[in-house]
Amino acid sequence: MNILGMSARADKAAGLLLCMITVLVICKEWGLASWTQPAKPILLLALILILFVQVRLSRKAFVAVAVAISIALMVTNPDWLAIVLRGLETAAFIGAFFAALSTLRSVAEASPAIQRAGTFLAGQPPGRRYAALTVGGQAFALLLNYGSLQLLGALATANARTEPNDEIRGHRIRRMLLAIQRSFVSTLPWSPLSFAMAISISVIPGTSWSQALVPGLVSSCLLAGIGWALDSLFKPRLTVTPMRTQPEGTWSTMLPLVALLAVLVVGVVVLSALTDVRIVGIVAVLVPCIAFVWMLIQHKADRPLAITVSRFKTYVLHELPGYRGELILLMMAGYIGTTGSQLFEPLMLGIGFDPSLLPAWVILVSFVWIIPLAGQIGMNPILAVTLIAPLIPGAAELGVQPTAIAAALTAGWALSGASSPFTATTLLIGSFAGISALRVGLVWNGAYTLICGVALSLWVVTYAFVF
Repeated sequence: MNILGMSARADKAAGLLLCMITVLVICKEWGLASWTQPAKPILLLALILILFVQVRLSRKAFVAVAVAISIALMVTNPDWLAIVLRGLETAAFIGAFFAALSTLRSVAEASPAIQRAGTFLAGQPPGRRYAALTVGGQAFALLLNYGSLQLLGALATANARTEPNDEIRGHRIRRMLLAIQRSFVSTLPWSPLSFAMAISISVIPGTSWSQALVPGLVSSCLLAGIGWALDSLFKPRLTVTPMRTQPEGTWSTMLPLVALLAVLVVGVVVLSALTDVRIVGIVAVLVPCIAFVWMLIQHKADRPLAITVSRFKTYVLHELPGYRGELILLMMAGYIGTTGSQLFEPLMLGIGFDPSLLPAWVILVSFVWIIPLAGQIGMNPILAVTLIAPLIPGAAELGVQPTAIAAALTAGWALSGASSPFTATTLLIGSFAGISALRVGLVWNGAYTLICGVALSLWVVTYAFVF
């Protein structure tokens, strides 16, 4: 009982600490109460200590690596404290961004309207199912992030399992799950709520979401369009004729989702135009506000304010700490990448490797391929991007716009999400399909990744030197 009590108290402390860190990150992004910022690294270290005790060994390893890098910096770099503080700043930002996004995910997952919309998409007939899941899946990914894979994956497999024929059922599960996964990764290059966009524009000076939006949308169209084309060209040849069923509901079922997305996107665009605040600072404020209002609307018939406040209290004290494994992984990946790059830079120069001697197009194309290749050995995209980006010459030295570098980073990030057997996308899709994440990444998505890699390489070079 004492152990359970201690665990509950630790969860509450972790949730409160993360909320305080989120507030401090928002204050910095909006230029408010700068006197509070020295407390941020202290609160973050306390949070990491609490979470470290609770996570499994593989997550503890990330903290151990972070400590080892910090010690190495202390020994080798006289400016080690500034570098460590910069790493902690990155980790705090990632934790705050995760906490803010998860508010909307928490509310959306419990919404009957969202459930109905997901069921409607999963029940589309074969002729338009892939396209519906691709377009609709992007909308779900904006609201739920990785929760979209869980929700749509569960609905898709439940729909497919109603098919009595084993052959048809197997093909249906594969095609639906691939549509959901590829739809999700296609949002990464442009979504203001994706870590790919948030991290990429934060590590490349001179970039913003509004500037990176258009090239990101083109990357998204390539990722989604190639997926649809492959599905259409290589439809399975069935030995039996499948029975056609009508989906539950009509396209009006999607209206609540569309309205919510409109509020979100318009809010982001308007605040971005009216303020000088970075998109991550806008999202960190706007998303929880939307989630709060949405919860009030959901319970408008029965004490809306009291229930909403109670629901958010549960979110802070119980739900947020439940993401402890993901939080440690993401925050430590950001810290290790930010601090580790300062160790690798002198090593690279010591062995005579100077990235500034490489042609700009080689560096841009390398991002498209290095990030997914690093994913094959378990390197999280956050770690890969924060580690590699500081090591390359600046945009001016390369002779390109900063957004060209951001476009290359987000393109590689998306490919890692499709192919790496260690990312949440492939792990979740594999669990729904009953196969290994390795098979999802390298067999199901092998040709897709290679074709997209070529197309995205051509696109980032074209964008950098033509547009």
